[in-house]
Amino acid sequence: MSNAGKIFGKGIGFPPTIGADGRVVWSEGEANIRESIKIILLTELNERLRLPDFGGGLNRFLFEPNTATTRQLIRDRITKALAQWEPRISVESVSVEPDPQDPQAAIAAIHYTLVATQASERVSLSVTLGGS
Repeated sequence: MSNAGKIFGKGIGFPPTIGADGRVVWSEGEANIRESIKIILLTELNERLRLPDFGGGLNRFLFEPNTATTRQLIRDRITKALAQWEPRISVESVSVEPDPQDPQAAIAAIHYTLVATQASERVSLSVTLGGS
């Protein structure tokens, strides 16, 4: 395990893949944290049998209009889910803006600080909505 793996941890890569050696590919360090953030946000509430409160539940916005109110609800949901489920980061800001390429989507940008090193990082993902 590398030094980053010792500081931030190690887990199965996301999405799970098999390496050239036939083994599961692992991720560690900052990559593991980015993957964890996406796993948290893309997991629906009640999706995990023994952990029903886990996840961001962003698919609940699938048929919602792409309005400022909806984007604020998404921003709040992201902030709450990451505060609850990812202790290795401190969320600095979350912005959710309309996707200029797709009127039925929004782009969520999460700026965070790694607790162990105080390094600033950013991850973004697209959230599918119902339109404008």
